[in-house]
Amino acid sequence: MKKILHILLISCFSFTITSCAEIIAIGALGGGAYWYKDDISAWYDEFSKESDETEKTDAKLEQTTNSTISEKTPSYRFLFVSVGGNGTLLTSSYGTRWTKRTSGTKGKLRGVAYGNDTLVVVGFSGTILTSSDGTKWTKRKSGTSKNLGSVTYGDSTFVAVGNSGTILTSSDGIKWTKRKSGTKKSLYGVAYGNNTFVAVGKRGAIFSSSDGTKWTKRKSRTSVEFNEVIYANNTYLAFGYKGVIRTSLNGKSWTKSKSGTPIGLLGAAYGNSTFMAVGHTGTVLSSSDRKSWTKRNSGTKKDLRGITYGNGKFVMVGNVGTILTSPDSNTWTKRESGTSQHLRRVFFELMEQRE
Repeated sequence: MKKILHILLISCFSFTITSCAEIIAIGALGGGAYWYKDDISAWYDEFSKESDETEKTDAKLEQTTNSTISEKTPSYRFLFVSVGGNGTLLTSSYGTRWTKRTSGTKGKLRGVAYGNDTLVVVGFSGTILTSSDGTKWTKRKSGTSKNLGSVTYGDSTFVAVGNSGTILTSSDGIKWTKRKSGTKKSLYGVAYGNNTFVAVGKRGAIFSSSDGTKWTKRKSRTSVEFNEVIYANNTYLAFGYKGVIRTSLNGKSWTKSKSGTPIGLLGAAYGNSTFMAVGHTGTVLSSSDRKSWTKRNSGTKKDLRGITYGNGKFVMVGNVGTILTSPDSNTWTKRESGTSQHLRRVFFELMEQRE
């Protein structure tokens, strides 16, 4: 009897091993799903096939997406432009090394603007130049022989201002139309912001316009000549001789701001959360709130006439080809300009690269 029971136990144990060889258990102890090996193999084959197809689809999608991004995402390059006497026109990618460009004129160049994929430079005797890349420049007909002192771009419109109240507008920088300013005072600076153009000039002149066509005189409460106006950080700032500064939130009502200097201010810019003003005898002022101004050491006694901010640095220009750069407005480094001409303004733009 014991021998028969022993044979039966061995037989049962062998059957369990054979059965287990054909069954795979998946799950935690105490419960789970049980699949037969043949079913698992078939499922794995389907899963592998699906994975292969998914990888191919993902790869194709990624390739298509990258191609689309490559086609639609433009590339850009940094461009500084400085203009001055005797048709001087300089360009630089980083503000440190400068290249002289052929402007095609010997007249004094005074202002730079960018819009509608076009750079525009203005100067004396009604000079207007345009360029798509900053390298090759083309002279345009302005329709005036008056000296042009500044140019800006906003609301799809270029606005240039100059002597005897001259104001010109253009949509493309090529064809220009003369506008009535309502003054015979020379205008030396123009800016755009908050849907408003503002022009400033001789004997405290300030004019504003919503479209560049119709202009309205504003009260500056000074007879001092303004040399520059900018719009930055939701504020207009006008700078003039005797350290005069006026500020406005809307271009209509203007408030006095104490500069702390009697020296004439000729140029201004905003960058790195800092307002900057430059002027005669190497004067440099900075402010974080446009109300309190601090004098900085520029390291030069040359008149500084223009300043801009781009590519993480301030760049300022002035008499006898002076160019200085600074990352923080405190420490300034002299750069070689390759010219002894007086530089009036410097401009920065992030230019779209074109094939």
